[in-house]
Amino acid sequence: MDYPSKIVEEAVRQFSKLPGIGKKTAMRLVLSLLKHEDNDVQQFADSLVRLKKDLKYCIRCNNISDEDICGICADERRVKEIICVVEDLRDVMAIENTNHYKGLYHVLGGLISPVDGIGPSDIAIEPFLIRLKEENISEIIFALAATMEGDTTTFYISKRMKDMEIKITTIARGISVGGELEYADEITLGRSISGRIEYKV
Repeated sequence: MDYPSKIVEEAVRQFSKLPGIGKKTAMRLVLSLLKHEDNDVQQFADSLVRLKKDLKYCIRCNNISDEDICGICADERRVKEIICVVEDLRDVMAIENTNHYKGLYHVLGGLISPVDGIGPSDIAIEPFLIRLKEENISEIIFALAATMEGDTTTFYISKRMKDMEIKITTIARGISVGGELEYADEITLGRSISGRIEYKV
């Protein structure tokens, strides 16, 4: 594609780095921005800079947050004795939208995947195990994708927890095998949380 401007070309190149954004879609986004008021474009740019500069990770659960402690961990109405282990923020949002879960979370930030070179030390497993020793936890719910990577991660963490007197459960398999949580409808996901089953190593 020939571009009328090096500035436009660079903007298209940057947009097309995003997942699911090809060069044609990137071009449409760039042309759309050109039609916006200068102030709107500046606010858009500022929000992206703040996303990287000011966004924090909760020091307790590893969820993204504006503060050192996220809103869920800081909420006194949450059930503090139950932790739901998820892969990333999208899973937290999906489960929260069901209104079936009132406990806390721990966000791993990925799954164990030897094929992709991701080992236990590459995700937030150690902080989670330290947290279990420091907090009065009665149950852990594994809400990871029903994939080989999800099952491997659940198995690894469960083995590391074998000497802890904590109940381990997994969400019921109303979620299709190989499916991602974020794509599950809220009713199915909610029932999977409510109908969780005990996990045996």
